[in-house]
Amino acid sequence: MNNFVFHNPTKLVFGSGQISKLSELIPENARLMVTFGRGSVKSNGVYDQVSTALKDHSYIEFWGIEPNPTVETLRKAIIQAREENIDFLLAVGGGSVLDGTKLIAAGIVFEGDSWQIVLNRDGEKSIPYGSVMTLPATGSEMNRNSVISNKETREKAAFISSRYPDFSILDPEVTFSLPPYQIACGLTDTFVHVVEQYMTTTGQSRIMDRWAEGIMQTILEVGPMIMENPRDYDLMADFMLSATLALNDMIRMGISQDWSTHMIGHELTALHGITHAESLAMVLPGTLRTLKKQKFPKLLQYSERVFEITNGTPDERIDQAISKTEQFFRSLGLSTRISEADIGVETMDIIAGRFNKAGVAYGENSNVTGDVARRILMNCL
Repeated sequence: MNNFVFHNPTKLVFGSGQISKLSELIPENARLMVTFGRGSVKSNGVYDQVSTALKDHSYIEFWGIEPNPTVETLRKAIIQAREENIDFLLAVGGGSVLDGTKLIAAGIVFEGDSWQIVLNRDGEKSIPYGSVMTLPATGSEMNRNSVISNKETREKAAFISSRYPDFSILDPEVTFSLPPYQIACGLTDTFVHVVEQYMTTTGQSRIMDRWAEGIMQTILEVGPMIMENPRDYDLMADFMLSATLALNDMIRMGISQDWSTHMIGHELTALHGITHAESLAMVLPGTLRTLKKQKFPKLLQYSERVFEITNGTPDERIDQAISKTEQFFRSLGLSTRISEADIGVETMDIIAGRFNKAGVAYGENSNVTGDVARRILMNCL
């Protein structure tokens, strides 16, 4: 295990009715902006709960942060926040709203254009912010990560905020009205987040492996049941907490990581507007097939511990595990092949060219270059 420093100061406030705690969590004298998506919180009761909890606070609202939040939208929020001297933000919505809010928080105190923060991949300063999460998926409620899109340049890139959310409220009841597609995307996003940190090499950390495997097994177990009964509190509680633990730095302490599936998936979203989680469902099986030799020992461990596959040769067990991974995504109703989205060689060439031009090399061995990304995409057809 490598040396590491773990420090996550986010206060998780979990459970039914906890939105009422907002009045205690936000300073009374805060100049507050509350950020929202496109309005679903008004139909599921979350907006009313937030408004009631903030009745003694003075605040303004910003609406319209879209899925795969765009810098074009966030620039408007930054301008408004500066005009109102905002010094605290509250994100109410899913991971996209919180990702966007992280850029707003950094952009308010940044002298240049906010897209430069994303290109620098580093938000050096930020005002404080908290969240009320309505969709389990990204884990953005307990990390510093954010992914932002640029419509003009057809790019999607990540940056790291200088601070974690001060607090995040997670009430499983607010998820009861989610459409099946959003639930499927959240389950997939959570699962792939774990895989990106787990599927590298064996022997790094027993405890990191077991934590990761436990989250993956939980998602595989509760996923089908949630799709059948999305209003089961205990199932949604397990799902919601799994999404948080999948990306709050806890399962990657002292170990190597991959993230090549995400980087390729971001390009598919930027170029074709594919939902983030669906892009992961399309790319991950191809990544595992392409890098099978490199990841062979960990794939074998994955097949035995996560899917309990013990019969057959090692090759057969690994192939079966990759197949079962793809089958899980498909059972949720997601596409698992880029050909289903009419994506072909032209897109592969663009993505490979972007990787090569940027000189990037992703993966635990820093070997997923543009050429390897093209091979992965070929295995996603």
